[in-house]
Amino acid sequence: HGAGAHQGRPGGPGRRPPRPAALALAGLFLLLAAGLMALAALGPGWPGVPGGPGTPPAAPPAGAGGDGQPGGGGAGPAPPAPTGPTPQDEPAKAPASGSAPSPAGEPARSPTVTTLATGLEVPWGIAFDGRGRMFFTERPGRINLLEDGRVTRLLTLPDTVEVGESGLLGIALHPGFPDPPYLYVYQTYRARGGGLVVNRVLRFRFQDDGSGGRPRLTGRQVIFDGIPAASIHDGGALAFGPDGKLYVSTGDARAAERAQDPQSLHGKILRLNPDGSIPADNPLGPGNPVYSFGHRNPEGLAFDPASGRLYAVEHGPDAWDEVNRIEPGANYGWPRAVDPRDHGAPFTRSLRSYDPIIAPAGAAFYRGPVAAWDGSLFFGTLGFAPDSPGRHLRRLQLDATGTRVVAEEVLFKGVYGRIRAVAVGPDGCVYLGTSNRDGRGEPGPDDDRLLRLCAGPRP
Repeated sequence: HGAGAHQGRPGGPGRRPPRPAALALAGLFLLLAAGLMALAALGPGWPGVPGGPGTPPAAPPAGAGGDGQPGGGGAGPAPPAPTGPTPQDEPAKAPASGSAPSPAGEPARSPTVTTLATGLEVPWGIAFDGRGRMFFTERPGRINLLEDGRVTRLLTLPDTVEVGESGLLGIALHPGFPDPPYLYVYQTYRARGGGLVVNRVLRFRFQDDGSGGRPRLTGRQVIFDGIPAASIHDGGALAFGPDGKLYVSTGDARAAERAQDPQSLHGKILRLNPDGSIPADNPLGPGNPVYSFGHRNPEGLAFDPASGRLYAVEHGPDAWDEVNRIEPGANYGWPRAVDPRDHGAPFTRSLRSYDPIIAPAGAAFYRGPVAAWDGSLFFGTLGFAPDSPGRHLRRLQLDATGTRVVAEEVLFKGVYGRIRAVAVGPDGCVYLGTSNRDGRGEPGPDDDRLLRLCAGPRP
């Protein structure tokens, strides 16, 4: 065999010894390969690894829009949809032995959830008096009192029309309760003749002489009538403001464009005197009950006890549920401005918008002993299916001005089903009512329920 017959063939006859340059090049390749293996082992912080250089930046904090404005309510691009749970919206796990997940920033307390009542049918609204007694409605037409662990039926209203989303909805107590002892409810009923359904506000006197006799409601009076009704979009929230006026939310009752008419009662928040008359200083004139307009279906109203600001949560259509800070005379856009990018003048920007929708329901503002919750807006969410983005309790932490969401938390996702009623009790606990028997849920054997969420032992 000649010397050149297998030249350059590894291991073959006539192979030449490696040159120093070749050895250096091979060493360089080995060193580079080892470095790449080390980078892969490092994980986060490197190109191609989540969180490292070259990775898209994390989404802005919940509540911040793409243009830096709260809730994405500006005229700029809409905020990106979340791609997965973040530390502040990690779904809560099912409570073990009555324990709820600890709210962020409150390590010294051990939050607990207590079931107060079972076997109810869509508890829609909750109101507390100064003694801690809970008054609540059930949508088919019942007004109840929960006191000392016992539910007492105060009254059944047989003329209540419960079809779809209508029925006996919100409840409120006069700010001076029990002097005067007035209780207010929002009711859907059928008008005489024609069979037209309408919403109205009723007022009762609560009678309890404290001698152990059965408390009751008397003196039924219609104080405001003629609110449009339909099988969907009936609004229904009641709340007294720090000005002593009664605020009432109405839905568009399937007539969307009328929400833009300030002379119509469709899709509005109304402001009334406690006797149902119209305040002379209302923003659209002394004869107009409208306080704000351009709403689709606001089911939750909440005043901040510290600042007196009013907030509302509102159902959107296929997208863009809203949390709004309500200003007198303001137009919130429905149906002409739905996407946050469309909420330029003359439409008021939302504080927070949600796409996909979460179906917000009852709302309450927290001022109380739990520091981590102070300055938070709580609201329930419904959702049309167990795997929907709704069906949880949501907490929005607001800044000192009440105009920006600085943190957001999801509690009890999938634990209690559809959560509708939300209230804060005088004991500093948050109270919830489920809505699993409303025709859109999957009720369990104990549904519907009233629940109490306390951060620490009950006072």
